[in-house]
Amino acid sequence: MRFISALLLSLMMLTACTQKEAKFPWDNGKLQVDETGCFLQHENGEPFFWLGETGWLLPERLNREDAEFYLEACRQAGYNVVQVQTINGVPARNYYGQLSMPEGYDFTKINRDSSYGYWDHMDYIIETAAEKGIYIGMVCIWGGLVKKGLMSVEEAKAYGTFLGERYKDHPNIIWFIGGDMYGDVKTEEWETLARSIKAVDKNHLMTFHPFGRTLSATWFHDAEWLDFNMFQSGHRNYGMSLSKKNPQRPELLPDSCEEDNWRYVEIARSYKPMKPVIDGEPSYEGIPYGLHDYTLPLWQAHEVRRYAYWSVFAGAFGHTYGNSAIMQMHPGGEKRGAYGCLKFWKDALNDPGFQQMQYLKKLILDFPYYERIPDQSLILGENGTHHQHLRACRGKDYILVYNYAAVPMNIDLSKIEGKTKQAWWYDTTNGEYTFIGEYSGDSAEFSYVPAREHDDRVLVIRSK
Repeated sequence: MRFISALLLSLMMLTACTQKEAKFPWDNGKLQVDETGCFLQHENGEPFFWLGETGWLLPERLNREDAEFYLEACRQAGYNVVQVQTINGVPARNYYGQLSMPEGYDFTKINRDSSYGYWDHMDYIIETAAEKGIYIGMVCIWGGLVKKGLMSVEEAKAYGTFLGERYKDHPNIIWFIGGDMYGDVKTEEWETLARSIKAVDKNHLMTFHPFGRTLSATWFHDAEWLDFNMFQSGHRNYGMSLSKKNPQRPELLPDSCEEDNWRYVEIARSYKPMKPVIDGEPSYEGIPYGLHDYTLPLWQAHEVRRYAYWSVFAGAFGHTYGNSAIMQMHPGGEKRGAYGCLKFWKDALNDPGFQQMQYLKKLILDFPYYERIPDQSLILGENGTHHQHLRACRGKDYILVYNYAAVPMNIDLSKIEGKTKQAWWYDTTNGEYTFIGEYSGDSAEFSYVPAREHDDRVLVIRSK
């Protein structure tokens, strides 16, 4: 337990120092890609572990009081990024009935004032998020709208220039091009939108949010505007094949990915030069398997935890969580929302998955950040398939292995420094460590009897 006590003391000291030196994340400088191409960091070298929440319809459906309530709930649960649809219609309409584009793509008559205009309300959301230390991931326009021809190349240029000028000086912006869309559909529009923003805004990172079961690198890895890659592992489970519906690079994105979102990370990391990668849309808590048939089972907390730990241990620089009720800000009641949702979005803020994501961030930040590399060779024997799959990463003096299904493990201890190692189980539901023992050999076997249904754990090993 000496490791835990020392760790807690060091974290308290670090927190105290951080609070004095940096009230907000961007006090450490703007976000950038680290020199390895694997992580995001601030200009002063402070690591940034992205823990995202999906609030797609926040700008359109919430008033200011509820927007503040939601963002505060995100802050308390440890989220530092909220992903939103900047507009979900041409024009979009906000809670106050105000249109995003009363003059089409002519934004010259849109000025900042004290009203509840669409962009004034968007400003309020961004500024309120900033007060809470939260970045806003702005999907500029949902992909389906562009696919329908509702944004031409010239309109993309005008819109990108408007967005870049309006938000270039806000510290908490991350740009998303695309929006649930293949990159080879309306490619010129996407490229124009991205370049138009970047021509004005030199301060913020940018990515592409792709269609389900695809990866931005497939189309845009070499684009100068793409700072990091994003994939959408999506909402389908094992056996829900998309081979006939998804012609995009099947040799790189095989149907065997299915629930195995760690495969997308491995694919992204095979591209050169290396760019950071994240799962920007995994299965949402409370949404049906396969998305559209609400008579099917709903994705549960233990399953969204699996997506998070698998992808991060495979080398993702963070993770985005989603919840069916929250992402659409469903008002509750008897009328079903999208995907059969009945839950009130405020009630969903208490869902276990929403609350438990913070323990992934806590775990990762407990250890030397830039040392972390994925390493499946730590597992002696088979890595396991489907839900039996074990996923491992390590630093110089620590090992982390995620075990979803209580699979017995034989771990190579020689991969990290020190003759003696100490081991703990880490509880993914509450962030607590339980000491296992000390080990001095080159390898050791670890197993546990589940204490609850869906008792997924992380094996934590550290040099003494």
